[in-house]
Amino acid sequence: MPDLASSKDALLTEHFRYTPLSLIDDIINTVNAIIYHALQAIETGLLSTPPSVLGFGATSSSKPHYVAKHGETARTVDNNGDSAESIEEQARDEIENGVHRLETLLEATVDKTFDKFEIYTLRNILTVPDDLLPHVRLAHYEDLELPLPSSSPTPDSITALRHRLQASQRMNIRLRAQYAQNAELITQLHTILGPSPSSAGHNVSKPITTAPLAFLTQARSNTIEPKAQFVASQLPALRNLLVELRPKISTLPSTFDGMDWNTEAEERREYVDGTARRILRTEGLISASGDAMDVDSEGNVPRGDRRKGVDEVRDLERIIGGDDRMET
Repeated sequence: MPDLASSKDALLTEHFRYTPLSLIDDIINTVNAIIYHALQAIETGLLSTPPSVLGFGATSSSKPHYVAKHGETARTVDNNGDSAESIEEQARDEIENGVHRLETLLEATVDKTFDKFEIYTLRNILTVPDDLLPHVRLAHYEDLELPLPSSSPTPDSITALRHRLQASQRMNIRLRAQYAQNAELITQLHTILGPSPSSAGHNVSKPITTAPLAFLTQARSNTIEPKAQFVASQLPALRNLLVELRPKISTLPSTFDGMDWNTEAEERREYVDGTARRILRTEGLISASGDAMDVDSEGNVPRGDRRKGVDEVRDLERIIGGDDRMET
């Protein structure tokens, strides 16, 4: 079975740290290298041996003699008429041809023999029996539980967790940068507005007015208490007015038909009221919308904006009240 054979190869490769076929190839390459070295030694030995020793040239009874032709140098010639150079060249050719044939023969023999060796080794030595293959556990698998449980992390889950971790790290960097910017902005605001009233009470030695916009926080603490006191002081007068107005409301007619309107008195009242409001607005006692201005802790309006005291306002109210009673 192909799957079973691949499983065996994978198991043996993981155990040996190399494939079984690479071991056989190394053995064959080593044998071929030995053969090439042996053939080179044989060729070198034969070429260094004289041709006469190898059986080339004249026999032992014949002796070479020298023959010289007209215009040529003398050369050694044997009884058969062959020169020494031709004999040496003939011997070299025979040796090279013989060594090449021997090399071809040895290569064919090695290939044929080691093909059988390869098949035998892969089938009988470098193999694992089929019935033992599921039970083989290598040394680095001893502490692992196989098969892995279903709750074990998969490569996809590990990759997803890695991406989430990277995203969290990037978010952490951004939040730290934003935190540093906010802290710097708060520091700048503190230098502009000055310390808060609570912190100023703990550190009396430092003046609060050093900041450019310190008056924003100081004005709030200086004006709330006088306003509350002024409103509380006016509550009894308002109660008395309500008590006086309740009986008068019952005497009023249900409709305005048949009522005698005093036009001149009404116009005079409107004139006096408008004049009083204009004077109060000019003196800075009321705003443009008719609201009363702030007073200090002693009940007086600050002098910087041409404002008058509360007593003057009360005198004006008495004057207006007197005119109303005269009209009635």
